[in-house]
Amino acid sequence: MTRRILVLFCWALLPLAMLAEIANAVPEHSPWPGGIAIVDVGSTKQPPPPVSFLDRPLLVMARDNRWNAVVGIPLDTKSGGLSIRVGDNDISIAIVPHAYREQRLTVKNKSYVTPDQQQLDRIARERKIIDAALGRFRRTTAAGIELEAPVDGPRSSSFGLRRFFNEQPRSPHKGMDIAASEGTPVIAPRSGEIAATGDFFFNGNTVIIDHGQGFVTLYCHLSEIVVEEGQAVNAGEVIGAVGATGRVTGPHLHFGTYLNGTAVDPAILLAN
Repeated sequence: MTRRILVLFCWALLPLAMLAEIANAVPEHSPWPGGIAIVDVGSTKQPPPPVSFLDRPLLVMARDNRWNAVVGIPLDTKSGGLSIRVGDNDISIAIVPHAYREQRLTVKNKSYVTPDQQQLDRIARERKIIDAALGRFRRTTAAGIELEAPVDGPRSSSFGLRRFFNEQPRSPHKGMDIAASEGTPVIAPRSGEIAATGDFFFNGNTVIIDHGQGFVTLYCHLSEIVVEEGQAVNAGEVIGAVGATGRVTGPHLHFGTYLNGTAVDPAILLAN
């Protein structure tokens, strides 16, 4: 028999600014679009149950002798709630609203705003490669989801910004931009396996790291790549260097974090 449990905690009663401050301290329950939900799904005295959201398996990790499922919440999620499947039961998670700002950028190369048909064909081919890497689920033990910063520098653009390129609206920004000089080394913020690399139309030189159980990180606009697909990397290992390749207005690192194929705010996962 299906059992529905409403996961409310006290989070919905707190101001959003306070919620963000708590979330940025350590990866915790951050139940808003682009955030993460951490849900207790049972005691570690038993094997972890199968957990899924929209038919995608979810990361499950041990914390304080309990199994916790970690859910990436899509940016287009409406306030109210969403459900995950835990074994034969449904668990409902309360979602609180969260406002994101707008950003307007001027791109000199007009092809990055209105690509021609040949470029559109290239973009479609590359999208399949990128989506496959971001949606990977590699079964492994998750020891946590905290990340070190992949590069030092001012975080010049926030996740979730609704972007306008040359006054034309585009999809929300699904990563964090970190400003740094061209050639600055970029490190793996956690151990994992290189899921994909490539020189892509919008993203430029790109590396994607699979950290296991659907936890994936993305690094774009690199000046160079020093790893290859299938390679194991350790936390702190150099994977490339900051650059200005692809659709950019200057050198920086676009840093993306994904759970269950969903882009989530990297600020929630960064340890510092």
